[in-house]
Amino acid sequence: MKIFRKELLVFIITIFLSVNAACQTKKSSVTESESKIEKKKKKKRKGKVRLPDIDLSHWKVTLPVTNEKGKPYEIEPPEILDFAKNEKAKPYMYIDSTKGAIVFHAMPTESKTANTKYTRSELREQMEPGNNNVNWTFADGAYMKGKLAMDQTTKDSEGKYHRTIIMQIHGRLTNEQRDLIGAKDNNAPPILKIYWDKGKVRIKTKELKDLNASDEEILHEDAWGNDEGFNFEQEVGFKKFTLEVKVSEGKMVIILNKSEYKVYENIHMRRWGIFENYFKAGNYFQSRDEGAFSKVRYYELEVSH
Repeated sequence: MKIFRKELLVFIITIFLSVNAACQTKKSSVTESESKIEKKKKKKRKGKVRLPDIDLSHWKVTLPVTNEKGKPYEIEPPEILDFAKNEKAKPYMYIDSTKGAIVFHAMPTESKTANTKYTRSELREQMEPGNNNVNWTFADGAYMKGKLAMDQTTKDSEGKYHRTIIMQIHGRLTNEQRDLIGAKDNNAPPILKIYWDKGKVRIKTKELKDLNASDEEILHEDAWGNDEGFNFEQEVGFKKFTLEVKVSEGKMVIILNKSEYKVYENIHMRRWGIFENYFKAGNYFQSRDEGAFSKVRYYELEVSH
């Protein structure tokens, strides 16, 4: 009888331990399953909000809307870091969190900058935040890389897409150069304009009209003319693409999608070394047609010197 009781007790303990172990295994399995579900939910939630990889601390933006003085509205650092909260900026520069990009929206308005008839929603590099007077030369070297796409653009009366400038290198006179030639401002020509042009990437640069012109003479804007332009072979259309611009003394290289290169290394580039420069990126819309507009998405933008 005692042996039977002992065996019964062992049997009951064994059953208890087995049931307890099974419960623990089930609990562990449920916990692991719930953990996986929660991770999937978090991943899904995270996937809904994507932010562009762009540091705006060294950029200011010009928008196609006027300020209280009737001039183009600009936002400089540090205010530009909170541009998404700026009510005046919202229609023209905003975050598309589904695509992880900043959208630059431009259309014909009365908000035109000096020396142009077109409007823009465009960033201007500021090496020293808030200061336009600190810039770089080709001898200093410079690099800009952007990942971008045309989001939307209208067509002209012939059914052709309107074009827009998506990147620039703009020249600038120093105060001394400005005073030397009696210019009204520090504006100098853009040595580089990169267009989205009917689905392709087109480059325009400047050339000296007179190669024998003096250093003082070439400071004048009318000393420079436009080259014939260059089109990359591949068509980017409305797809995402990458552009790189590399500058060094007497040389400028533009790279599309790491597969096509255009190199400028000539007397014009060497003589351009007299100017200071700054990068621009965004949407400088090239039409005054009624109802026309374009939207350019920038996913990434980086600059180094």
